[in-house]
Amino acid sequence: MRYKSKRYTWYYIFLIIKLFTLLTISSFSNDLISGYYFSEKSTQEIQNDDFTNPGFIWVELGKKIWNQGNNKNKNLSCYSCHGNISEMKGVSLSFPKVRGDKSKLINLEQQINICKAENMKGESFKPEDKNLLALATAITYQSRGLKQNIEINKKNKPWFEMGKKLYFKKIGQMGLACNQCHDERVGMNLRAEKVSQGHINGFPTYMLRWSKVASVHKRIQFCNEQARALPFKIFSDEYNALQLYLTWRGKGLQIETPAVRK
Repeated sequence: MRYKSKRYTWYYIFLIIKLFTLLTISSFSNDLISGYYFSEKSTQEIQNDDFTNPGFIWVELGKKIWNQGNNKNKNLSCYSCHGNISEMKGVSLSFPKVRGDKSKLINLEQQINICKAENMKGESFKPEDKNLLALATAITYQSRGLKQNIEINKKNKPWFEMGKKLYFKKIGQMGLACNQCHDERVGMNLRAEKVSQGHINGFPTYMLRWSKVASVHKRIQFCNEQARALPFKIFSDEYNALQLYLTWRGKGLQIETPAVRK
């Protein structure tokens, strides 16, 4: 009898833990929660203090580049067209977006390169170039505290549908889809980390694992590699479509750039 009583005790403990886990996951899935709240306290503290947040090195560099002329024309800069960088408040919220009548979806980093090549007659930055990320970070920082509010319309709807399809598509040798982690396992442990909802309101983000700021495309590449899948290229149509879907999925979350993540 004692053996059975002990066995039933452990059984009920298991059921309680299981029920608590399911309720926790259900709660996470019903509310929008920034990745900040899944970070360790030490990581949160780094982000909270603008003085210790290393992402502000990129912000300051971006502000400097904003006011600089290019090699061919010292008088032509981001400032000469757009004025003070503070005028960029709210601009990053519209990306990714369809460019004019070209039906091409681009993100903020690509828009910076378009301006640099077409308007400033300079050379485009390479993907993940420090100066490119610095400009993107400084521009997005102007919208810190504003809420993501991207709208899906006739122009970007096909891209949105592509991104949604990619979010639920199983990929790689492990056969994993984004939703299996960021919808179904939110709040659970993945090795030493908590699984977040996968929101991108902090990007460009300072990544502690890489000791630098990274774009959302770079972070998605890393996820793909963890699933042992062949990643798409940065600035690919696929990643822009997925970025659009993820931005819409986190609609209402505040911009945190430069956020800090592990």
